Amino acid sequence: MAQASKTAVLVAGSWGTAIASVLAENGRDVVLWSRNTEQVREINTNHRNRRFLSDAALSPNICATESMEEAVTGAEAVIIVSPSSAMREIAKQLNPFLHPDTLLVHATKGFEAGSLKRMSEVLADELPHYDANRIVVLSGPSHAEEVIKQCPTTVVVASIDKEAAVQAQDVLINSYFRVYTNPDVVGVEVGGALKNIIALGAGLSDGLGFGDNAKAALMTRGLAEIARLGTAMGANPLTFAGLAGIGDLVVTCTSKHSRNWRAGSLLAQGLSLDEVLQSMGMVVEGVKTTQAAYRLSERFGIAMPITTELHHVLFDGKEPRAAVEDLMGRGRTHEIEEVADSSQTPWFR
Repeated sequence: MAQASKTAVLVAGSWGTAIASVLAENGRDVVLWSRNTEQVREINTNHRNRRFLSDAALSPNICATESMEEAVTGAEAVIIVSPSSAMREIAKQLNPFLHPDTLLVHATKGFEAGSLKRMSEVLADELPHYDANRIVVLSGPSHAEEVIKQCPTTVVVASIDKEAAVQAQDVLINSYFRVYTNPDVVGVEVGGALKNIIALGAGLSDGLGFGDNAKAALMTRGLAEIARLGTAMGANPLTFAGLAGIGDLVVTCTSKHSRNWRAGSLLAQGLSLDEVLQSMGMVVEGVKTTQAAYRLSERFGIAMPITTELHHVLFDGKEPRAAVEDLMGRGRTHEIEEVADSSQTPWFR
């Protein structure tokens, strides 16, 4: 019998663990890397990761290690599933052990706070001996809590190198985890990051009791903001009509599993941002992404009123109701005329 292909997953959070389970289901030997000694021991001994996915039994094909060298050496593929704030440090640790022929995928949704770089750009910085065109991005509507239960899920992998995208598709796809390919790395990364901002707003709206009409409008106009900034950064506007755009936006704005929606709902209840983040106990990417997108909108001269108001709520102490009133009170405009005025974003302006 042929030996199973080894795949490394960095790190062992909820999404990393869910992806590891997909890979194990596909017959791969999976090594989960974690800095946490107790977490490594629990995965190896009890086949559980209770902190992040308490009810899930993990495949015996998944083992864990604290050693980056052990995790990566001999791996056919390496999949990074870390918070955006940790991406650069993890890439630095990965660099000595990553073979140039290894498939490299990241599934992180966010920007680097200081540089405002996308995650593939951060990886390219820290992995100078790896062909940056072969980096693959994984995104789409995919809550870990459902993937681990093998609920039908559809995602997208994007790479400038078509062969690398197809290779990632082959590694990940199975009967419940369908994978499409896309050449638009910028669009897939921008859509995956910015939808978390709109999900924070959806949680605020629901927490304030504004109803379905308000949330539908927020999501629709939020998608316009995502596409407006994304196309200015070089994305294909069609990407935002796909899985990494509207697909991920819908699931993150409407699901009980969404950390960003929950964070927005807690803010609406009067908790401070520090209290919300402390109570969540996990990274809420939308908070730092709001800061990054606000700065990017200034850099590119892009109007992003929802992002701007959320920035005021999160970091300037503005009351959520006042932010909504200011959004509703903006100068009148015509959606179709906005479309007609734009040559670059013909149907998402």
